Amino acid sequence: MDFTFTEEQQAAVDAAKAVFAGVSPDAVPSPALTPGAVAEDLDRPLWARLAAAGLLGLVVSPEHGGAGLDPVALCLVLRESARVLARVPLLETSAVAMAVERYAPRETAAALLPRVARGELVLTAASQGRTGHDPAERAVTARRDGTGWILDGVQTAVPWAHGADVLAVPAHTPEGAAVLALVPRTHDGLGLAAQYSTSGELLAELTLDAVRLDGADVIDAEGAWEWLRELLTTGTCALALGLGEAVLTMTSQYTGKREQFGHPVATFQAVAVQAADRYIDLRAMEVTLWQAAWRLGGGAEGAALPAAGDVAVAKIWASEGVRRVVQTAQHLHGGFGADTDYPLHRYHAWAKHLELSLGPASAHEDALGDLLAAHPLG
Repeated sequence: MDFTFTEEQQAAVDAAKAVFAGVSPDAVPSPALTPGAVAEDLDRPLWARLAAAGLLGLVVSPEHGGAGLDPVALCLVLRESARVLARVPLLETSAVAMAVERYAPRETAAALLPRVARGELVLTAASQGRTGHDPAERAVTARRDGTGWILDGVQTAVPWAHGADVLAVPAHTPEGAAVLALVPRTHDGLGLAAQYSTSGELLAELTLDAVRLDGADVIDAEGAWEWLRELLTTGTCALALGLGEAVLTMTSQYTGKREQFGHPVATFQAVAVQAADRYIDLRAMEVTLWQAAWRLGGGAEGAALPAAGDVAVAKIWASEGVRRVVQTAQHLHGGFGADTDYPLHRYHAWAKHLELSLGPASAHEDALGDLLAAHPLG
């Protein structure tokens, strides 16, 4: 497989590096270490700079004012954002925009996507369900009411919901089909209760009480929610990769300067072996990420195993790998890693949030096993 990135994809990386260059990863202190210190809103100035650089329209088609790039390009930019813990819903807005363009009626896409590309509209998605363990679409019911829909239910741990303009909420119909509802944050019947993540970000529990939507605001195309869910997961793997690479670089710089017995600790075999193991983790996270993103973009159409199989493999490596990277970093930093004047504690908190969002590797291994049983390769 050729993992050479196109000129357009590389240009997106260069633009992202320029935008994120001035972002401080310690802009918001960890609530675990500074009680009451939580982030109440996304980084609006950074959001505006992303819009000015054309990165909010990266995956929006030229028809709607964007660049029309693919999931690989999005993951490349997400990787750069995670290196500095950028506090923006770039993943959620871009993923929902792609799903709208791919599955929604043309009039719905025309109303939303140009505003997304200009940075005027923030989107997010409710992907955790009621408990964080059950399928997200089972948490909300959607029933037809004439030409519209009525939604009822509860979704938990929705990122950026308090600052988003439109929330993509998966739901299930009485027939068991999954639909994707686009609910304005200020819509009648929608309630938001504050929740907080391990990274200190403000999340929301959504309560939908007889929320009425027009037919154009509910995407009932087959596979829409499933595709969006896989893209959100793959994007989370990209965030885990970028964060892990930043942490390993931080660790390399520290161990190269920290001396014991007159020598940098990086020259000690025990330290070098641990760092090498984490480097291998990151390379495995990277190759499985690009495979999953490529498949979601339409690569290998008609392959024996669905793209969900590649996404499951990426999740296995990302959820385990990001945890191992930050744990090793804390170990090799010694007590310095817990110093709140040093940014490692922030990366550790974000890594734990990403790990929990992805879920345990064993669950993904079970899912992969089911896919292999249903789609034998031999």
